Amino acid sequence: MTLPTGKTVLGPLNRVEGDLEIRVEVAQSDDGKDRVQQAWVNSPLFRGFEVILQGKAPLDALVYTPRICGICSVAQSVAAASALANYMEVVPTDNGRLATSLTLACENLADHLSHFYLFFMPDFARAGYQSQPWFDAIQKRFRAQVGEVVNQVLPARAGFMQMTGILAGKWPHSLSLQPGGTSKALGSSEQVRLLMMIRSFRQFLEQVLFADTLENVAALENREQLNAWAASHAQSDFGRFLSLVEPLQLDQLGVTRNTFLSYGAYDIPSNSSQPHLFKQGVAQWQKQSLKNGGLKSKKLDTTLIEEDIAYSWLVGERAHPYQGNTQPDADVPGYSWCKAPRLDGNVAEVGALARQVVNGHPLLLDLVKTDGASVMSRVVARLLEFALVVPAMEQWCQQLQVNEAFCADQSRQPSSGKGQGLVEAARGSLGHWLNVEDGRIANYQIIAPTTWNFSPRDQQGVCGPLESALQNIELNNAGDAAELHECLPIQHVIRSYDPCMVCTVH
Repeated sequence: MTLPTGKTVLGPLNRVEGDLEIRVEVAQSDDGKDRVQQAWVNSPLFRGFEVILQGKAPLDALVYTPRICGICSVAQSVAAASALANYMEVVPTDNGRLATSLTLACENLADHLSHFYLFFMPDFARAGYQSQPWFDAIQKRFRAQVGEVVNQVLPARAGFMQMTGILAGKWPHSLSLQPGGTSKALGSSEQVRLLMMIRSFRQFLEQVLFADTLENVAALENREQLNAWAASHAQSDFGRFLSLVEPLQLDQLGVTRNTFLSYGAYDIPSNSSQPHLFKQGVAQWQKQSLKNGGLKSKKLDTTLIEEDIAYSWLVGERAHPYQGNTQPDADVPGYSWCKAPRLDGNVAEVGALARQVVNGHPLLLDLVKTDGASVMSRVVARLLEFALVVPAMEQWCQQLQVNEAFCADQSRQPSSGKGQGLVEAARGSLGHWLNVEDGRIANYQIIAPTTWNFSPRDQQGVCGPLESALQNIELNNAGDAAELHECLPIQHVIRSYDPCMVCTVH
């Protein structure tokens, strides 16, 4: 077992939720340039939620799991409620499905907004780029805390997040999301207010982020159309990002060709033609055509998910979450508290890009088939979801039947059983697995999006998504930044995954 002793340590990293440490090995490549040869990603904080839940009453999961994170607490609530519904054999009402999807969409889109404006774009306003011809304009717009965009984004985000108060009572850590739907019923006046808020947020997106209609952005089908759109919408914030792709080669940075995984996003009423707005599934590269666009779509079989702990500070065996456990031991050889999830033995990338590739959106398929997953395609996918989800939210709001039930009866609680809850958080696939024995939780396992993307190596020595994305990054193209921890391309790759480290280790 090769452990990253004596390697250069990057961290702590700013504008990251939680603690993140990365070790890198640098060497001179054949072209004479210093590049990252290997990387090891460490989640250095163990939190223990899975251990805390053991022995609790099943419904207590609705109280504990949202507190895993204050950013994606709705996603944790939805996953827990879904696992409990599966265990209790409860079918949510149509109103419950719609209200839950609206609440989750509020959190996910607010997260996308924060990521782009407050976490990702400020890196282009750092001193390492001050010699670039575009620097002054980007710094004026996106500089952290003081850029002109801050006074536009924060009020828009706050107004949008007020919807969560109407839908779920409060945010974060709402208790209204239940196995049968939601305990927060809505009236006609609240339905009207919600629709007005969604349309106000649409106005912000169409005026500031895109300078175009959401429908026009959603209709972009390939790189050629995207480039033409960017040229004619250069004063939009999306256009400003796209103007940086070519000079910084963001489409060639952080490139991976891992399996794409999506649990299916936004559960919609059972009378719809499909159960999710964005479908569930897997997209795998064909080995014989990795570099010429060979992607094969297939159904998701969750029994093929396993968590490897060969390089984790944990005791136990590689196992499916139903059979797995979380037993920490800082003395065993390893370099992270994070487990290494694998799907049928394969490394899987999750997130907005994976969602849209699995869902078959032509623009993301074109970008990925040409260059693989990259910094550019990951960010484009997140911004594209604004254009896809907000119109759907308008429809869901109008479909609410305020005089009908928002929550199904959920009084039946078997003394023993199990259930899984699968949901798409902003950062990707989130799964909860629950085992109940004698009316108490015997085992509760969680795989968060950042667990997938920031996983350590597995027992075969295969790197996780971020570890492989960091390999081969050139270190001498970061402008005036002299220190390795200031290497901006490394920062862009890390932030393209938008890590949430507090969700990674439970």
